[in-house]
Amino acid sequence: MLILQSASEREQAIQWVRKAPTGSRVEFKGPARSVDQNSRFWAMLTDVAVQGRVNDRRFNTEDWKIMFMTAYAEERGLEIRHLPALNRAGMIPCGRSSSDLSVHEMSELMEWIAAWGAENGITFHDQEEMEPV
Repeated sequence: MLILQSASEREQAIQWVRKAPTGSRVEFKGPARSVDQNSRFWAMLTDVAVQGRVNDRRFNTEDWKIMFMTAYAEERGLEIRHLPALNRAGMIPCGRSSSDLSVHEMSELMEWIAAWGAENGITFHDQEEMEPV
């Protein structure tokens, strides 16, 4: 992985592309989510975990993260794979990690969580910090 922050890093990327065998795959991603976004994301998940329920059930922050990531991917039309659950019936979703989200994607996800929270009576702490980054 190479993060393009200077002319020398861009030159390195160009050299890698020139040397890559035919058929190679190249992926470009926007800047990764920020530390502030990550902190805000987990604060939002904590507020939802404390106040939120689905079918009268409470869930922890990790569960909510999976549920929101899956719903966000579905909303955006992204592929969601499901794997068989070991030692029990059913399937479990697998896909992108929240740490792989770009700044823009994380902003969209947090807006989606805020909208869901508003519809479901969630009060988010530090409301002024919830503006997209």
